[in-house]
Amino acid sequence: MSGVQDALEIKFRLIDGSDIGPKSFPASASVANLKESIISQWPKEKANAPRTIKELKLISAGKILENNKTVGECRNGLCVVPDGIITMHVVVSQPPQDKGKKETNNLKQNKCGCVIL
Repeated sequence: MSGVQDALEIKFRLIDGSDIGPKSFPASASVANLKESIISQWPKEKANAPRTIKELKLISAGKILENNKTVGECRNGLCVVPDGIITMHVVVSQPPQDKGKKETNNLKQNKCGCVIL
């Protein structure tokens, strides 16, 4: 394979439908590297900016990509169009705050008084 074929054009689709990229990444780039790139290019006007790669999930072809895998290893699951751009979906999960308190409140609110006979 030539170096040109090992580079993949990837754009990242955010939850609001806006995109980051496209940008060229080598097949040897890890998913963690992609996430770092997303954090550095995150639009300043967006309020829910991730702070760490642990807050990001990349989804491609219906699969969540693992941080320790390379783009080349994930290529089998990627829908690659010749001379095309791969779109990966970005999901931001906010870090839990006061998780213990939140769970007890949810348990109280989710009680059901229904009886099934």
